Amino acid sequence: MTNRAGNVLFITADQWRGDCLSALGHPCLRTPQLDALAREGVIFSRHYAQASPCGPSRASLYTGLYLHNHRSVVNGTPLDPRHTNVALEARKAGYEPALFGYTDVSVDPRQHHPSDPSLRSYEGVLPGMVPVVWMKDTPRPWIAELKSRGYEITPAEVYKPKPDFPGAASRGATFAPARFAAADSNTAFLTDEVIKYLSVRQDESWFVHLSYFSPHPPFIAPEPYHAEYDLADVPLSVRAATPADEAKQHPYLDYYLHHQREVDVTFGSKYKERHLHISDRDLRQLRATYYGMISEVDAQIGRLVAFLQDIDCYDNTLIVFTSDHGEMLGDHWQLAKYSYFDQTFHVPLIVRDPRPESARRGCVGEAFTESVDVMPTI
Repeated sequence: MTNRAGNVLFITADQWRGDCLSALGHPCLRTPQLDALAREGVIFSRHYAQASPCGPSRASLYTGLYLHNHRSVVNGTPLDPRHTNVALEARKAGYEPALFGYTDVSVDPRQHHPSDPSLRSYEGVLPGMVPVVWMKDTPRPWIAELKSRGYEITPAEVYKPKPDFPGAASRGATFAPARFAAADSNTAFLTDEVIKYLSVRQDESWFVHLSYFSPHPPFIAPEPYHAEYDLADVPLSVRAATPADEAKQHPYLDYYLHHQREVDVTFGSKYKERHLHISDRDLRQLRATYYGMISEVDAQIGRLVAFLQDIDCYDNTLIVFTSDHGEMLGDHWQLAKYSYFDQTFHVPLIVRDPRPESARRGCVGEAFTESVDVMPTI
């Protein structure tokens, strides 16, 4: 341990359910790298997001404020600049927070000219963050890298699967793998960029926010992750016998089951009410692909942790891993994250504090915790 100030590695995944960690007893999913991180830190089994979808949830995560206080209630609702956040607080401690990925925070239009390009998209950057690699809805830095590696690919078709892939017809719509290799994926690219950034900063304190897109849909994984899980091992969704039976619990649910938003399940295949008729096979495969995407992120986090160990930074780095919200995966006859169930709001949280006085290594925190706790904890 050096005498300089500690580093911060703040990792978020998008749409990662809280039950999707093998350390918490998932019946088939394997997350060995995050399990190892949990053994050296604390894993929180009852951790919950404040809101859904991404924008309002991340506003709570970054500011430590509840939805009714920050009032950014849906994607595209501006975040009032009067609120502080994790990046601004880090700056007060002398850090320059570096962003790899995205924050989904919309800028306040009162602070910008009406012609400012930042008002053309809801995907702004959290104030205080330096966007070293900014990945918006169209992840241009990654697509440019794919092109430089010889891929003939367009932004509109970057998630298009391999055509006529063997076995896809019998395995379901999300089985066919991506056309890019795992080493060239969005997840690997962001990890590569963080490693490059840190490779010249071993002797200074740093704050990195690494924001992975996976396992957010469209559900597609590169080889070999697309076939990581056997359908026979994948649990079916938890739901009532029929949508009508499910709807009996609340009038809102009755309405919503028949008015769900379109969901980009996979390239060229949007579901709106079709999820009510999706076959068990397709649903198992959708879940298997989602698990495969999680396995890929887990592997890349392991690669990043190994790099920190190689450059002698691991024992001086606070590592926080969490997600903005979950994913229904067919539970309660729903996909995506627009519901009031645990599957939407229960998210993972692992905190690895490197300081010797942090004595609770390997513990499972079973108390109720919330995303608003993360910013003040960091």
